Order: sequence, then C-alpha cells, then structure tokens
Amino acid sequence: EVQLVESGGGLVEPGSSLRLSCVASGFNFSAYGMSWVRQVPGKGLEWLSTVSSITFWTTYARSVKGRFTISRDNAKNTTYLQLDALKIEDTGMYYCARAGNPTVALASDTPRGLGTQVTVSS
Repeated sequence: EVQLVESGGGLVEPGSSLRLSCVASGFNFSAYGMSWVRQVPGKGLEWLSTVSSITFWTTYARSVKGRFTISRDNAKNTTYLQLDALKIEDTGMYYCARAGNPTVALASDTPRGLGTQVTVSS
C-alpha cells in the first residue's frame, strides 16, 4: 500500500521559512518522480514543484520559483520542500504526491498524503 506522510507545517509570520517533509512507503521510491501541491482556501489544487526520480531535475510553478526548493533523499524515502520568504497567500494545506509531472500531480487518482497545514499570518 502506497503511503505518504507529510510533516513540518505550522503557523509562521510573513517572511519566515519552513521545511516540509514527506516520508514514502509501499513502493519503490527511487523509481518515481515526486511532487508537491497545495490546496488554498477557496481555490483548487495548485501544483508547486516536481523532482525527477533519477537526475533529480526540478521544476517549479511561477508562483513559488525562487522561494521554494524541492529535494529528495532516496536513501530515506523522503521528499522535502523548503519554503522561504513565505507570504500570506502561501497559506494552505500542502501535500506531496507520487507524480513526475504537474498533470499527474493534480490528477484525482494520484497517491497523495493527508497533508500538512501551513499558515502564514502576521
């Protein structure tokens, strides 16, 4: 059974940083691209970033490029998302997804975790 468990969210002030983690189990982690998406209140699911399985090639949504950094540690079956220079509009539930591209990351049948809440408020 595929399991993805996110952690690291919290309540922070604008300009702060957080590091989200996603521990995977139940599948060959190193063989899959991994992505992060978020659900912002009142809006649909938004793709944020993807890291490939072999070359660790990364790609980012325009809204977070330069502020968020995705990475992975295949030895630990873990994907990370470093969030810097957080803005109020970054508030939302953050999910990792077993997905090697944005389309798959947003698909309804793509494995995702339960999420971790990020709240940015002054």
